[in-house]
Amino acid sequence: MSTIQTHPSHPVRPDWLWHLGVAAFVVCWWLIYHRLQPLADWLTAQLPVERHSHTGEAIAFFLYDVPKVMMLLTLIVFAMGVVRSFFSPEKTRALLSGKREGVGNVLSAGLGVLTPFCSCSAVPLFIGFVSAGVPLGVTFSFLIAAPMVNEVALVLLFGLVGWQVAATYLAFGLGIAVVAGFVIGKLNLEGWLQDWVRDIHSGAGAVDMPEGERLTMVDRYRLGIQAVKEIFGKVWVWILLGIAMGALIHGYVPEDLMVRIMGADAWWSVPAAVVMGIPMYTNAAGVIPIVEALLGKGAALGTVLAFMMSVIALSLPEMIILKQVLTYRLIAVFIGVVGSGILAVGFLFNLIF
Repeated sequence: MSTIQTHPSHPVRPDWLWHLGVAAFVVCWWLIYHRLQPLADWLTAQLPVERHSHTGEAIAFFLYDVPKVMMLLTLIVFAMGVVRSFFSPEKTRALLSGKREGVGNVLSAGLGVLTPFCSCSAVPLFIGFVSAGVPLGVTFSFLIAAPMVNEVALVLLFGLVGWQVAATYLAFGLGIAVVAGFVIGKLNLEGWLQDWVRDIHSGAGAVDMPEGERLTMVDRYRLGIQAVKEIFGKVWVWILLGIAMGALIHGYVPEDLMVRIMGADAWWSVPAAVVMGIPMYTNAAGVIPIVEALLGKGAALGTVLAFMMSVIALSLPEMIILKQVLTYRLIAVFIGVVGSGILAVGFLFNLIF
């Protein structure tokens, strides 16, 4: 990241005006964000397509997810830019590394449970964590847990198949997030980040401050704005491409074919379900109705849950977006570690239930 002057020659504005502007931005962001779904439905209704047709579903999905992910990216990267100004990358890494890394994985996965993001929505916060110098394994624990395990999925699972299954899913979902993140962290793969992310993560993009000079809150706002410009400019095209692919899959994937494969009483049904789930894209709440339909058609519980986990933790659109942050080698490691955990859960659930 380029150096920023702490007192550049900007037009002089009173600090209270900056505070008011940031507060107004947050309020407007909140109001707009919670109207995105009705807006997407309204825009889709203006088009010459049937709303509940394959094309209508794909268009509505795209019109909703693009502004949602872009707004999340903007707000979270800005917030992380401000927060990062209080903590140097070195201090952040020291806080969450070494003996505390396992605790960091647990805390990060727990944070993921409390954030009801789909996989692509979790990527902006993942980028913010990496940019702030948080250990790579800890960031992966969040990236896995955020879409895979959240209160929406747990409540819906509870209502569909009972608290025993919901509790077991919670335990195994968190277990995959914590263990996978811990393993990835121990492999020391920071060198497999993309160059621009590695520079930020290593502290090469840290802010240069004159000795003994302290940043004002306005300086921190400017750092947040600068972070949005730099990171947003590098990933927005790939976000559009990823969501477009997800919209096509969301609108046109044949459900009957999935039922026939996942209802097969064979060892290969679990890996087949995982392979089918990876190209798809939805959040936990969106995949629950599919889970219910598959179980109603006789699909095995473990097979269906493995499919659900792969859809929301290993989606292809998510991988496309992550390509701007991770190299292919690191993406392959991520898929291998998480995929192994999902397969284990699928086989175990089929055995138990």
